[in-house]
Amino acid sequence: MKYRTLFAALLVVALAFTGCAKKAEAPAPAPAAPAFKVGLVTDLGGIDDKSFNQGTWEGIVRFGEENKLVKGTDYKYLQSAAEADYVPNLSTFADEKLDLIIAPGFLFAKAMGEVADKYPNQKLMIIDDSSVQKPNVVCAVFAEHEGSYLVGVAAGLKAKADGKKVLGFIGGMQFPLIEKFQAGFEQGVHAVYPEAKILVDYAGDFAAPDKGQAIAQKQYNAGAYIIFHAAGGTGNGMIKEAKERSEKGDIRWAIGVDKDQYTDGIYGTKSAVLTSMMKRVDVAAHDVAKMTMDGQFPGGQTLVFSLKNSGVGIPADNPNLTPEILAQIKDYADKIASGALVVSEVPAKK
Repeated sequence: MKYRTLFAALLVVALAFTGCAKKAEAPAPAPAAPAFKVGLVTDLGGIDDKSFNQGTWEGIVRFGEENKLVKGTDYKYLQSAAEADYVPNLSTFADEKLDLIIAPGFLFAKAMGEVADKYPNQKLMIIDDSSVQKPNVVCAVFAEHEGSYLVGVAAGLKAKADGKKVLGFIGGMQFPLIEKFQAGFEQGVHAVYPEAKILVDYAGDFAAPDKGQAIAQKQYNAGAYIIFHAAGGTGNGMIKEAKERSEKGDIRWAIGVDKDQYTDGIYGTKSAVLTSMMKRVDVAAHDVAKMTMDGQFPGGQTLVFSLKNSGVGIPADNPNLTPEILAQIKDYADKIASGALVVSEVPAKK
């Protein structure tokens, strides 16, 4: 009996060791896939410029949240205080080997080209420029003149209905890109209100709200009823001026740009922002980030975002526009998207 008991005990121990051996031989779980990392380098307007930088960042944030990425680690930004910061900031992210680095604005063109050459394996994206033709850079451009045509229609119809004949346009810097906004706006206004007069001024700056407000004061004093800006942070001064005048009973309107700026114009229960020309930089940033994560980075290509692919347009909700005006805007949008109406990119010569 003692031998049987001893044998049984040894058998239990042997089986235990055998079980342990089998467990040890089990394959280790596969390591988690590394997180996708994307970074934004802002221009001088900062991350909360209520325009271009902010819109681009919102697209990155949406992409990050959809893919359960960690804010501040997997998706983050660096702010530029001067143009001299562009190359160092882009290089900082490149040294960190981010999967994609995005820079919003044609002013990044020179810096982007330099960094693309220095880091040939780094995937880069520049928004609003098509001059950086590098295999590791994707360019995103927009049909700004098409979206600006629509807000021109809105401004023309609103001014005509209210018996006002003077409108305004404020640009940041006078480049062909910003002139596309002016050109589309003028054509849209004159399509529905040929008699309207449009005042035009360029601030020479995208990050000077005080200049924007001063120019707006000049145009409003000259009779402008509605002003459309394509001036980044400078345009915030124009919206501020429209709010202050409207709050005092001198109703004036502003048209925002790049993103829906309706809330920026709120005073009391109203807003001085008639509508906005949305340049869907958020869509561009989001879509290219997704393509890159999916292994389909479109390096060396220029992607065009237009009315046809919803890359530009007006907000879904426009409380200050009547159903009749919105219906006419839609008609023009359909004509442009179909190619039946072609909008010029160049302002008419005065």
